[in-house]
Amino acid sequence: MSDRFSVGWAGIGKMGGPMSRRVLDAGYALHVYEPLPENRATIVAEGANVAHSLEDLSATSDVIVLTIPNDAVLRELIFSNGGLASVMKSGQTLVEMSTVSPAISAEVDEAMTALGVAYLRAPVSGSTATALAGTLSVMASGPEQTYKLVEPMFECFASRRFYVGKAEEARYLKLVLNALVGATSALLGEALTLGLKGNLTLETMLTVICESAVASPLIAYKRDLLVDRNFDPAFSVSQMMKDFDLILGAARSDHVPMYLASMIRQQYEAAYTEGLAEKDFFVLFEQAERLAGMSPPSAG
Repeated sequence: MSDRFSVGWAGIGKMGGPMSRRVLDAGYALHVYEPLPENRATIVAEGANVAHSLEDLSATSDVIVLTIPNDAVLRELIFSNGGLASVMKSGQTLVEMSTVSPAISAEVDEAMTALGVAYLRAPVSGSTATALAGTLSVMASGPEQTYKLVEPMFECFASRRFYVGKAEEARYLKLVLNALVGATSALLGEALTLGLKGNLTLETMLTVICESAVASPLIAYKRDLLVDRNFDPAFSVSQMMKDFDLILGAARSDHVPMYLASMIRQQYEAAYTEGLAEKDFFVLFEQAERLAGMSPPSAG
């Protein structure tokens, strides 16, 4: 595989769109497979080629990248009639960048290994904003030589890149991060509510929190959202529910007790039943207020 390999990309959505655009802008030949015309229109206008089937995508690409929603879509793309397990060839590379379970990822690895296809798990951490800016983090596991070959492509959209192992380590690391991210919303919501009861303002609390020992880039990133009570989703309650299902599913499989994660998953369930499924997951703050007998003001 040459240094400037051709890239096939399946899934040109909220994350896949800006990520693949940066790859195209870096000069890679890009072929996109995306069933929704409105998702692929802009990048095709900018010079990407359309693949009308996975067979077309495989025929024109050295490296195929997947950015898709969940296990079910991954299973469909790999194992359906005409799926990648039936069209990819020895010597090609599959890079799967979504948040999916270690179990489905291991199934994909088995299928790709049988074909002689190098399989790299490379989930990302970040938001649509960091994808646009090219400052995502990539956690990769799989064949180390494959990682070294495709790292220049990762550089297009990821300012931090970590090679963490030869098998499903990157899948587990992504779940570790998401457990901490989802739990931050729940704990911060309770803590801020306590402070409001004590006559503190959100601005005061968040200013001090962001300069304290518990400061984090995540809380800093969400600071304005919380102060303005603007819960337009960067990452929604329903998406976080899906991730916590993956976290708890892996925990069950590996016999890891996760008491706190189980409770927090129920908090997201409650937010869902309140009609908050498509709000930003930090909306758990207002859920905590209501449980404390407070009426959140209207969003500013």
